[in-house]
Amino acid sequence: MNLPKDFLEKMQALLKNEYEAFVASYEENKLQGLRVNTLKVSVEDFLKQNMFQLEQIPWVEEGFYYPSNERPGKHAFHEAGLYYIQEPSAMAVGGTLDPQPGERILDLCGAPGGKSTHVGARLKHEGFLLANEIHPARAKILAQNVERMGIRNCVVTNETPEKLAQRFPGYFHRILVDAPCSGEGMFRKDPEACEEWSLENVALCASRQLQILEEAGKMLMPGGRLVYSTCTFAPEENEGVIDLFLKRHPEYSVEDAVFYEGFKSGRKEWVGTSNASIEKTIRLWPHHLKGEGHFVAVLTKTDGEDPGKIKTLTKSVDRKLLKDYFDFGEAYLNKTPEGQYILFGEQLYIIPREMVPLENLKVLRPGWHLGAIKKSRFEPSHALALSLTREDCKYNISLGLEDDRLLGYLKGEALSIDGNKGWNLVHVEGYSLGWGKLAEGVLKNHYPKGLRWTGI
Repeated sequence: MNLPKDFLEKMQALLKNEYEAFVASYEENKLQGLRVNTLKVSVEDFLKQNMFQLEQIPWVEEGFYYPSNERPGKHAFHEAGLYYIQEPSAMAVGGTLDPQPGERILDLCGAPGGKSTHVGARLKHEGFLLANEIHPARAKILAQNVERMGIRNCVVTNETPEKLAQRFPGYFHRILVDAPCSGEGMFRKDPEACEEWSLENVALCASRQLQILEEAGKMLMPGGRLVYSTCTFAPEENEGVIDLFLKRHPEYSVEDAVFYEGFKSGRKEWVGTSNASIEKTIRLWPHHLKGEGHFVAVLTKTDGEDPGKIKTLTKSVDRKLLKDYFDFGEAYLNKTPEGQYILFGEQLYIIPREMVPLENLKVLRPGWHLGAIKKSRFEPSHALALSLTREDCKYNISLGLEDDRLLGYLKGEALSIDGNKGWNLVHVEGYSLGWGKLAEGVLKNHYPKGLRWTGI
């Protein structure tokens, strides 16, 4: 790999006698991992499937390495949301945030969704997750991944940190800032990051990261936890940002974090500070562990003014307008999902009760997407299918991994099937995949066109 000359000179000055081992790590193959989605399957039951050669990742109980010859992204269980393919070092961030069911959590820079979905799984449908992404195209990918993993209590927004800080002052128990960075830690995984790197871009990233962290800090409640992370080695973007933020905000301090084997401390001398708490931050190096480069800092807000009760959204859709939805639930579900309903056009959602009014916010997904209210009928969403189990539905169609009809379903084909007329939840080995509508022995396929397998 042709690494930038300025980057190599900088790393040699920083690492000194570790430099040769660091450079040698780039000759090794990138490491690949998947994280089990515990909203849908326990780790124990997932391992019983014995699908892939897996090796435990030490710092996350749901995470596993898989070898380069495996293709878990092209497996029906991936489409069912049983796991998320995620770089192993990146999994350390969600574990360090340690979200607890019932809490209000913000993932400020959420796309493509690895860390947001990790948080969502840890919340177990209890509490509120706001997953934000400033770039519209990436925000759509974030929303798709949230839905694939079956997360019900998540709102996805496409906003600036400044706009969110105005609406959510002191509101969140925990905040994750996985800040956009120069990507040095991903050079082995992503050659494009290597090509785009420059010393000037490092400086620009550091300035932008501090601005993002400033806004994030406004949204944390007193006593709350803020995790700042990057996938770069640059001290300016890591220890430097934290040091400057702490100097501006005495109400924040660095919290002790859990160090696993191979984790190393941040280096205060690299940014010329005497603040010894910088050494409580975590560095993940590819020559010390099996993963790419990452930096993680855990901050606690030790003081601050409680903003009081924030006005949340209380208005709900008149239930009379939802007759077709309730008729659908009566006909096909064992229990109709209830909550605070909201209509986005014809799309029906249950919004988390902790969400603020939506006016003047760019919202892609205001909550749990149930489906569309159309003229004289309700059409259930793919997101609803992926958040249900076969026990939730009256009519089910079971397909095994070796069943030829499984590939046909994923390709969007109509299937010849005996069963109950109407909406059926299609699942693979008991895990939901999507909807089909059965009539006269033919299942009309409702697997979304954009997700269908092609060229197979």
